[in-house]
Amino acid sequence: MESFFQHFRKEEQPFIEKVNSWVKEVEDTYAPKLTEFLDPRQRFITKSIVRNSDLVMASEGGFPDAERKRVLIYPDYYTPSEDDFQISLYQVQYPQKFVNMKHSQLLGSLLSLGIDRSRFGDIRITEEAVQFAVTAEVSEYIHVNFTQVGKVKVSVQPVLNAAEVIDVQEEWTEEMHIISSLRLDTVVASLAKCSRAKASSLIKGEKVKVNWAIIDQQAFEVEEQDILSVRGFGRYKIIGIEGRTRKDKIRVVIGALV
Repeated sequence: MESFFQHFRKEEQPFIEKVNSWVKEVEDTYAPKLTEFLDPRQRFITKSIVRNSDLVMASEGGFPDAERKRVLIYPDYYTPSEDDFQISLYQVQYPQKFVNMKHSQLLGSLLSLGIDRSRFGDIRITEEAVQFAVTAEVSEYIHVNFTQVGKVKVSVQPVLNAAEVIDVQEEWTEEMHIISSLRLDTVVASLAKCSRAKASSLIKGEKVKVNWAIIDQQAFEVEEQDILSVRGFGRYKIIGIEGRTRKDKIRVVIGALV
């Protein structure tokens, strides 16, 4: 286990231990285990652990190409179905002519109900509709108690027709970056095409997030599947770390959200 931990961040060890407990539970009971919604980095860690067992995993987020997904860990005899993931989709009803709904407002109002973020999946917003995914276990509570976003009265209705599900295709461009290290300040400098000093200023100014959490440490090292947000510059995904060049630089494939 020590050798496995060294491949991940120290702060990720509690999550690694949680995944190990899920794997052990499935091995002991020989029955599937369903997680809450996991972000891409958490799913990457989960996949790394599950593939070292005799088990299988699948994931589903309710939306096409969902970012946050529930994971099902199961024995190889089992064939999962869509119902196994226990995801409910809701559409928000509100006065669209007078209100411009924002992702942060909607998420904040949902969290104010006292439900953990892991219970919620993606939030999709278009000019025509606002929808979100939630674990079926708390869907009825949401249906009854989610009545307001800020000062705006809202109601929610289940999305029962697959044709009504919002399908927003995110566009990412991929680019190879040659960098001296995986330190956050070095990566941000390459992404923002600025000096390390400017990148450090952005990090210290709490303008950089990794996996949705503000990181203010310049020496923090990024990993594969990390999602980076740099305020004023955009959102990025560490797609792959491709090894080193002859000059000992690191080749990193990074996606940028268009």
